[in-house]
Amino acid sequence: MSDKANQFIVSYDWLQQRLGQTGIRVVDASWYLPAQNRNAISEFAIARIPNAVHFDIDSIADLTTGLPHSLPSQEMFAARVGAMGISETDTIIIYDGLGMFSAPRVWWMFRIFGAKNTYVLNGGFDQWQAEGRPVETGAIAAVNPVLFMPTVNELATVNFDTMMQIVQSGSVQIADARGVGRFEGREPEPRAGMRGGHMPGALNVPYSALSTNGQLKSSSELRQVFEAAGVDLDKPVVTSCGSGVTAAVITLALQSLGHRYNMLYDGSWSEWGAKPDTPIKTGPVFR
Repeated sequence: MSDKANQFIVSYDWLQQRLGQTGIRVVDASWYLPAQNRNAISEFAIARIPNAVHFDIDSIADLTTGLPHSLPSQEMFAARVGAMGISETDTIIIYDGLGMFSAPRVWWMFRIFGAKNTYVLNGGFDQWQAEGRPVETGAIAAVNPVLFMPTVNELATVNFDTMMQIVQSGSVQIADARGVGRFEGREPEPRAGMRGGHMPGALNVPYSALSTNGQLKSSSELRQVFEAAGVDLDKPVVTSCGSGVTAAVITLALQSLGHRYNMLYDGSWSEWGAKPDTPIKTGPVFR
């Protein structure tokens, strides 16, 4: 099914050989920060992997929280992906434009809602297209809706109250996927009115350190990244980032190494950094 080196990843060759097969569903999960100056929906309308559907994390979300792309209810998720023609028993391949940026977030969402046969395409669409692999252009074909039957893994997420308890007790390791400048509070946050820095006790594991050219690093390389950051892979980890997207890159890397006791703080820094009274540290972490 997946590449021998990773049970959650499929290669370009693997997918290209199976395009159009029954039960194979391809999902474009591209999403970009404002500074990247790219529009995922417009780009999908122009070109995509054949038969792909687009998953918009900004609209398939709980819009009542006031936070960006919060995890939706199981009812909403099931309705929206069912309308895309995806069932929980399909083999689902997730990709994004850059590779290992937003695709792991949608991989994580599908899996926690019960779609166990969900994988990330190793490498982004930009490189897929550059290699001359099959690309669909023009009008987007209609899909036949199906029933998606969700089952929820409620242990996969952490809310604000639990996160506060973790910070106060130091009971669980915190791995923050933001870049070192934002983590240390030296660079401004992209969202206005937000304090910089990190949660007390957090360790910095920049998501960009976990991949090379849009492909997840090998197991040995991933272990080296976590070891250098001070993460003990024998202990629980909660992942965080700016808004819950690239935290899932850490989640994917952890689970690829067989680490199972990990959770994602969905509110991430968009919630923690926006509150006026949450504890915050700045500067580097000394261990």
